[in-house]
Amino acid sequence: MAAAAGTPARASFGLKQAQVPVSKISNVRSVSLPIGGRSFPSLKARRFQVSCAAKRETVDKVCQIVRKQLALPDDASVTGESKFANLGADSLDTVEIVMGLEEEFGISVEEESAQTITTVQEAADMIEKLIEKN
Repeated sequence: MAAAAGTPARASFGLKQAQVPVSKISNVRSVSLPIGGRSFPSLKARRFQVSCAAKRETVDKVCQIVRKQLALPDDASVTGESKFANLGADSLDTVEIVMGLEEEFGISVEEESAQTITTVQEAADMIEKLIEKN
């Protein structure tokens, strides 16, 4: 029977956590990504824009429909960023909102699409896309 003898081998390595400096520039963050010792230009927020496909009128009309379907008071804040769940809507309320949107805009929303809508803006964007198709 053969036996192997030797010293135990040790391997150690460490991962150095990347330090990403973040600085504030007029309430907007910019990020510089140093890679391999080289520094690349900072990514500034002004290079990125959030654009909404829906017209302001569409968003406003969706806000009105949501306010009506959920029986919200006139002073309740409903904006494009408003989430249906945060406004107190359950799944049945969301179905009723979609039905109200279909009736108001003369569109038909497929069930799969209706289930993905969580905000006023998403609803308005979907409406604009459906109107463009027709």
